[in-house]
Amino acid sequence: MPFKKPHHTSDPSCIKPDDNGGYIIEPRGLNIVWGNDDRYWKVTNQGPAELIQVSWLEVTGLVNVQKNKTYSVTFDVKVKEDGYGWKGTDVLVMAKLGKNGKYLYEAANLTPGEKLTVPPRPGGLEIKVDSNTTETQLHFGLYEVWSGKWKGGLEIIKARVIAMP
Repeated sequence: MPFKKPHHTSDPSCIKPDDNGGYIIEPRGLNIVWGNDDRYWKVTNQGPAELIQVSWLEVTGLVNVQKNKTYSVTFDVKVKEDGYGWKGTDVLVMAKLGKNGKYLYEAANLTPGEKLTVPPRPGGLEIKVDSNTTETQLHFGLYEVWSGKWKGGLEIIKARVIAMP
């Protein structure tokens, strides 16, 4: 039996540029830790990626950005009615420029039965790309790796990296 990698690796064809220099990233366009293991995730060719159960939530992406612009990073998610492990647990949307950049982050609470955009504040997590930077790759993700609690019932609908006007 051939070895199957446990983590889902981004399918670049699922990262769609928008008309304003940003991106809409479908779930298959994201890197999902344990995403190829059906005990933990259900990642299909279309529709949301569904978290069955994990204690380590790490869903990441990577896109190229332009200098002298500001970008907003958000994830559209839904916690199913029977979702568990989210009470009192923040998820973080994090982003940085370049592999060695410093992360910026915003925390959000998730509640079973809710469909929402995280972070919930208008504009999402904003990342400014200076004109003098040498880094034009934006690394971003949705994380909950600190509590050690098992959680499930989360659907990742899409991620967005939007170029701000």
